[in-house]
Amino acid sequence: MPKASDTLWDLAIAEVKKRENPDNDDDVKPGEVWEKSILFMGHKNGGKTTIILRCLEREESPKPTLALEYTFGRRARRHNTPKDVAHFWELGGGTSLVELIRIPITSHNIRSFAVVLVLDLSKPHELWTTMESLLQVTRNHVNKILTKLEKANPEVAAEIKQRMWNDLQRDHPDYALVDPFPIPLVIIGSKYDIFHEFDSEMRKIISKTLRFVSHYYGASLVFTSKSEALLLKARALINHLAFGYDKSKSVSVDPSKPLFIPAGLDSMSQIGPPPASDSDLGKMHATTPLELWKKVFEKTFPPKSFCDLQDTKDPAQDIQYTEYEVDVMRAQKNQELEQYKRNASKSWKEMDFDSDS
Repeated sequence: MPKASDTLWDLAIAEVKKRENPDNDDDVKPGEVWEKSILFMGHKNGGKTTIILRCLEREESPKPTLALEYTFGRRARRHNTPKDVAHFWELGGGTSLVELIRIPITSHNIRSFAVVLVLDLSKPHELWTTMESLLQVTRNHVNKILTKLEKANPEVAAEIKQRMWNDLQRDHPDYALVDPFPIPLVIIGSKYDIFHEFDSEMRKIISKTLRFVSHYYGASLVFTSKSEALLLKARALINHLAFGYDKSKSVSVDPSKPLFIPAGLDSMSQIGPPPASDSDLGKMHATTPLELWKKVFEKTFPPKSFCDLQDTKDPAQDIQYTEYEVDVMRAQKNQELEQYKRNASKSWKEMDFDSDS
């Protein structure tokens, strides 16, 4: 906010800085600490923890994420400036624990929140189901927050909604065809090393579909693996969200190579139509472009009937969380519970019930 004492030169400098850093919050002033929050979600064992550790430059072995885990990183944007803080949340359990997203995403941090969706490219039959489930629940939750904000603080709500379109100018040919995600979104396709061994036609369908989905949601897209070079590309996108680092302008859309497409740098004309014959497309009934792409994708990769809840292990049985005193107490409580069940069963059988005459 300009002050009455500001000279024309002060205003000019401020305007240049604003243009150079359009994603900076207006209320983040020089010398103040920038705080951002990012939620990582996606396939179980998809590589989320590995990506987080790499972004934070931590040399640790990744451990399975139980439910919702938190860590943070600190980094200075410039020399001799306070270190900014990035809050990293990680949702475990694939889609089974998606309701937990309500914990990190709140009305207090919605202005500075972003989502990273990690999809396992080696599991195409689970890809659309996982993506759709996680994004729908997250979007619904964010929209509820925005609806409340419109009443409590309409200026902030309007700012967030306007920011959705920052990466897509009004003169973009796809402006009327897309439906941007309400908060910044990065889609990461992990395990590219396995994906690269797929049949070329399968790779083409998956790549085109994820390009469409990312563009439709106004998201950035990057394919990665344990390769240091590919992890660095994913890290660049995340560091832009977390610490305001410069946004990469490089683009890679060759389906025979790892994709790297920052938000707003793709187009429907470059992506092309859904990978299906004209006769097949004519038989598919869809109300939105997204629904049409879903039907085409699932024709090639029918969704698996899987239940994440059944696969979720009981953390109490995990040896990495062993604590002697807690485990002894738990064993004692288990014995007491079993005794209670036996006593209850015995007394239940001995009870007399009045029968209707």
